[in-house]
Amino acid sequence: MTHTARRIGRSLALVLPVVLVLSGTLAVSAVPWAGQGSGTQMLTASSTDVSTPAKSRAPQDVLRDRLLAELQEKDPGVALTHLQREVENRPSLAKHCMSIARSLGAAAVQRYGPTRAQAFSRPVCDTSFAYGVLHAS
Repeated sequence: MTHTARRIGRSLALVLPVVLVLSGTLAVSAVPWAGQGSGTQMLTASSTDVSTPAKSRAPQDVLRDRLLAELQEKDPGVALTHLQREVENRPSLAKHCMSIARSLGAAAVQRYGPTRAQAFSRPVCDTSFAYGVLHAS
């Protein structure tokens, strides 16, 4: 008795998820979308080429965007401190540190003006922040 119940349970465990997925897919594909009045409609995935892989962003670009947002929310000093910590924690970002710091310097000039932006300057990434401030003013 126990052996038979176990076999039935295993069979259901294998078959039931497949049946549920297929029935759900068929139900969704036959739903008339957005009130269009034609009789039978099928859901299409996309009109663009779906075989193109999504473009992932480089870690330095993600870090730059995050630090620029942080500069706008708080101040350049906080962003520079976090840049230094990120470079210490992830040495692979060290080669991008100067360009990120220059971007932060240019953004600080736009936000605070050249004189006030220069006051936030620190020796992070060979004073690239100050270089960004200089070229943005």
